[in-house]
Amino acid sequence: MKHSTAFITTPIYYVNAVPHIGHLYSSVIADTLKRYYALKGADAYLCTGTDEHGLKIQQAAAKNNAPPIEFCNQVSKSFKELSDAADISYTSFIRTTEPRHAKAVAALWTELEKKGYIYKGKHEGWYAVSDEAFYASNQVQEAVDEKTGEKIMVSTESGQRVEWTEEENYKFKLSAFEEPLLKWIDDNPTAIVPSNRKNEVTQWIKQGLADLSISRLRSRLDWGIPVPNDPGHTIYVWLDALTNYLTVNGYPWITTENNKGEGTQNSKITNAWPADVHVVGKDIVRFHAIYWPAFLMAAQLPLPKQILAHAHWTMGKQKMSKSRGNVADPFQVMNTYGVDPVRYYLVRDGGFADDGDYSEENIIKRYKDLAGQLGNLLNRCTAPSLNPNATIPATPKNSDARDETLRTKLAELPGIFDESFESREFGKGISAVFDMLAEANKNFQDNKPWDLVKDPSQKERLDQVIYHAIESCRVAGILLQPVLPSKMNTLLTRLGVPSEKRSLLDAYPQQEQSETPLGENREPVLFPRLKK
Repeated sequence: MKHSTAFITTPIYYVNAVPHIGHLYSSVIADTLKRYYALKGADAYLCTGTDEHGLKIQQAAAKNNAPPIEFCNQVSKSFKELSDAADISYTSFIRTTEPRHAKAVAALWTELEKKGYIYKGKHEGWYAVSDEAFYASNQVQEAVDEKTGEKIMVSTESGQRVEWTEEENYKFKLSAFEEPLLKWIDDNPTAIVPSNRKNEVTQWIKQGLADLSISRLRSRLDWGIPVPNDPGHTIYVWLDALTNYLTVNGYPWITTENNKGEGTQNSKITNAWPADVHVVGKDIVRFHAIYWPAFLMAAQLPLPKQILAHAHWTMGKQKMSKSRGNVADPFQVMNTYGVDPVRYYLVRDGGFADDGDYSEENIIKRYKDLAGQLGNLLNRCTAPSLNPNATIPATPKNSDARDETLRTKLAELPGIFDESFESREFGKGISAVFDMLAEANKNFQDNKPWDLVKDPSQKERLDQVIYHAIESCRVAGILLQPVLPSKMNTLLTRLGVPSEKRSLLDAYPQQEQSETPLGENREPVLFPRLKK
């Protein structure tokens, strides 16, 4: 397996409100991918963080009677706490209010201006405060405000209210990138995943791209990074926010030996650009799949290899909202069911092409899958009554036809799992693991080791049955590490699997393994009975 670098990102989360289950989903998907690449032997990096500038923040801070930075500090802290609580193994947690980020944004702006892609103009058109986005006339439609009954204009894409604005600002020549963007998408079929999102982006580009306003007058928006050499303007929040992916890589990169650049020296992430995967929600695809690649093309920087856009979580097939009272608190859910089982549920059942429908009943169902299929098999094959010597039997010298189906599934599983994760079909990869575990449990049950243990003449057969059960747990434990990192560490430690023997390559069948001792601690139940 070739040793490489993998750089995965979450979106940076907007701090106008506290974290919800969708934020947790983005982070868990990104963390699962980062751990998956590490499983394959890569130097894997993950960045996450918070987006703290813009009119929405300015307004939210005013509403809370707090200076913007104090408001940002408080809400950013809750996102960091969510990452830590969910065992998100981030390399860098970036805040757009950090000095290193302001330097990176100013450097990118200067580069775009130097290359002739920024000019001063006048914006006349629609602007959505909620989306922090400018919209063309063909991107808005008339609607009726549910609360007041008045006719309003809204974005056709997000449904958020838009207002007509006229102001002087700087513009980016987005219109120059229609053909280059289409060529990039055509040349890189997995650049935007899933395919329905790719098709949306292609349609948007083919409808025509207007030049993009990339600043606001500072008199209207002062909470943001000022335009270099023109402090009367504030840099548009999306140009600011998207640059975070470069900031954490130490941008601007200075190559002379005498001056390596402060950013590069302070970055924990090295030589990782371009991003392997930007994980984003479907509502911010336009910014990541059109604006961001265009900025990078203009600055002559490498483009991300993939933008993975997931769908949203609904509840009762309805969009989650506080007013409906159908919002899931991610902290409370993890506290109730445990961090790893919630991660497992989100990765296995979350939607990419289509929205996933969230329910605690389904979390309980998945928890019972884990306990019944994996936890139970682990307990049975390591129990002192069947395995009094606390060992993993040697690889069987003689094969038995009764184990053939399980052996085949074990041999094929790592490849199926790898292929599924590479194609971002996480549910399919996890299902394959549990298909194997179902066969392992059937094999164990059919061969009745509790009877074999009573007959000394059946020692060889008992060892074969125990071996295959433990091997099934070991392989499942290795493959499920990206999704259930803490629980699978416990499982593999209990089986005595050394930390250096837990890579994807180690999940393939072992050749001529001699008898080895189990780990010392055989007591804890991997998935204890739920209290509720």
